[in-house]
Amino acid sequence: MFLIGNGHKVYIIDKAEVFVHVLVQHETHEELQGNEAKVNGHPAWGSVWDIDTHESTVMDIATNTFCSSGYHVPNGSYVTFGGNGALSPGGKPSSGNWDPTYQDFDGGQSIRVLNPCTPDDDFTSPQCQWFDDPATLSMQKRRWYSTAEALGDGTIILIGGFVNGGYILRSVPNNNPHDGAELTYEFHPSNGQTPQEVNFLVKTSGLNAYPLTWLMSSGKMFMQANLSSTLWDYKDNTETALPDMPNGVVRVYPASAATAMLPMTPANNYSQTIIFCGGSDMPEPAWGNFVYPFINTWDYPASKDCQRITPEPADRSSPRYIQDDDLPQGRTMGQFIILPDGKLLVLNGGLNGTAGFSDKGTLLTSQNPFGQSLASGPVGTPALYDPEAPAGSRWSSAGFSTSNIARLYHSSALLLPDASVFIAGSNPNLDVNVSDSVPYPTEYRAEKFYPPYFSASTRPAPSGVPSKLTYGGDPFDITIPASSYSGSGNAAANSTIVSVVRTGWTTHAMNMGQRYMQLRNTYTVNRDGSIVLHVAQMEPNPNLFQPGPALLFVVVNGIPSNGTYVIIGSGAVEAQPTAAAGKLPDNILQSDANGSAGSSSSGSANGSGDSPSTTSSGSTSHVALYAGIAGGVAVVALLALGVGVCLARRRRARIRAGIAASKAPQLVAPVVPYQKVDSINDSQVFLNRDHNDERPWSRPEANAWNSSNQSFDAYHDAMTPMSAHPSAHYVDAPAAGNHDYQHQQQSQY
Repeated sequence: MFLIGNGHKVYIIDKAEVFVHVLVQHETHEELQGNEAKVNGHPAWGSVWDIDTHESTVMDIATNTFCSSGYHVPNGSYVTFGGNGALSPGGKPSSGNWDPTYQDFDGGQSIRVLNPCTPDDDFTSPQCQWFDDPATLSMQKRRWYSTAEALGDGTIILIGGFVNGGYILRSVPNNNPHDGAELTYEFHPSNGQTPQEVNFLVKTSGLNAYPLTWLMSSGKMFMQANLSSTLWDYKDNTETALPDMPNGVVRVYPASAATAMLPMTPANNYSQTIIFCGGSDMPEPAWGNFVYPFINTWDYPASKDCQRITPEPADRSSPRYIQDDDLPQGRTMGQFIILPDGKLLVLNGGLNGTAGFSDKGTLLTSQNPFGQSLASGPVGTPALYDPEAPAGSRWSSAGFSTSNIARLYHSSALLLPDASVFIAGSNPNLDVNVSDSVPYPTEYRAEKFYPPYFSASTRPAPSGVPSKLTYGGDPFDITIPASSYSGSGNAAANSTIVSVVRTGWTTHAMNMGQRYMQLRNTYTVNRDGSIVLHVAQMEPNPNLFQPGPALLFVVVNGIPSNGTYVIIGSGAVEAQPTAAAGKLPDNILQSDANGSAGSSSSGSANGSGDSPSTTSSGSTSHVALYAGIAGGVAVVALLALGVGVCLARRRRARIRAGIAASKAPQLVAPVVPYQKVDSINDSQVFLNRDHNDERPWSRPEANAWNSSNQSFDAYHDAMTPMSAHPSAHYVDAPAAGNHDYQHQQQSQY
């Protein structure tokens, strides 16, 4: 699980369990090994990686964050919700709400708050650390695998989840949908309302963990779980049923399809369309129960099927699912990352099976050939989706290199401010396991993927980008120097877009809060080749793009600038101020204006990564092995930036030199991106004082975590590096046996 904080750092959180099964001379032994990274005397499950310096540091988190949810608040802070209970060695529940071995507290009702500080702040201060004290701040209900989604005023709504864990949320026969499930919703900050039951979650019992949810322009929520879809009005808790998902394909966890809201642009009148790709069409009985699936999931091919739906059509027609181009190959646990140019990258995941792990195997066998993983066949080659391309030609992976690192259960990805994609994680095991005896060990390496636009030798270097955007109001100007592009100034200006991308809070192959909006703009081309963009503010409807942090990119000829960190809206949880959209001036052209950059300052639209002005046939879209991880959390330390996979050395050198030689400014955080928390009170971290704990939270005072302890220096704790585990050899999945589906061969790496 990770997020971008303030444009400078990636914050990473993991789980507290650290028990390891080790194979020694063909005998299995249990050792209390786990995360070598320690903080405050216990294994670390939090860290931060500095994007600018490539340095990493462990952070202390008190409660177990495993499989929690998260979201931003309007001032740029982040909040995570729920998680697992306090666990003891072997993944066993602790006898209380705190475990003395791991020193993890029960995270089931926790609300944790982070103020992402700037490089100028003192990161050893409590104000820059996670605030995590359920005795002070907690939810009304226990929630594990819940969903968080923001409303137009910045309030976060928390939906569903497990009460306690399992593979899916049901017993068999499923006589009680409430068994082990939390089927209610509540708000953060709390409005005093008692959590109410959502009928949709009752209807979708069994397959509704991490329910897929997006706020729509009307203020209603589109929700999808199991095979059902609905428009839900949270204000009066009423629902409007929408068509079922076609072809029997389940998209929610643990089928874990790639899902996203497509870019909202002037060309589509800011229509909100949701895309679903992959997942699983396993027959209903095969999903099993809390304990395990009823078939050997690792034999069952993941779906290639892609569907689109616009839940609130502008013409008021009935919403319907529309068949889209199939994925190039089936994927479970694939993840969509929306890129600055409006295309979507899908990466990670497996050819067969589902998310999750099981130490009990399945109903059919206790001998899982893939250890405890319920998936097989890691997919190491990303694919690029162009939503504006004609049907039948929207997918491409030509020229993309393939990673040999398995990214299965608990892997994630995130767009970075330089427009590359950060990839880390994967642990389809009960606990940390780096043994050679398992095919998919706990993964401590991180990677960066460079999309096709990194083939350009020059990227735009805009000036005048604001640090704050409003909903409607007066437009602003951005200047692009002639050195940012080559060729005709008129053509470059006409190709330029300004995109606002919210990267979201990423976990379990999904990005809560990820959205993309292209701002309206006109332009003036000057005789010296510079271009002045006249840019509208955000559309005057906060439901389209909720208030809070985002990255603003200027994209010229398909090449994005570095992203600028911006805050959208007032910075407070409140009805957001709106104004009519300001009038933009007409375009002004100059027939003799040209850019002064080199000839390879434009990108390729076909996914190959080759610049139209060059003849080299080598790939420029690649994965760079970015880090060795020191510990069981993704504590990232730079090993070799630019150590690419399947790239010619001269090609890598040209890309790195080109980007380094560009005149793009360094990413600079706004002066006041958020309000610092000088002390913890209800106006700053939204305390929920009126809830009734169903399970009182307590801890031994002698071991209590104290957020005001000035003597604890989280950024100078000793951290013993752990060498990266060798890449696993991915063997063929076993034959399908007597099942009535065709086995899909997995890739070899």
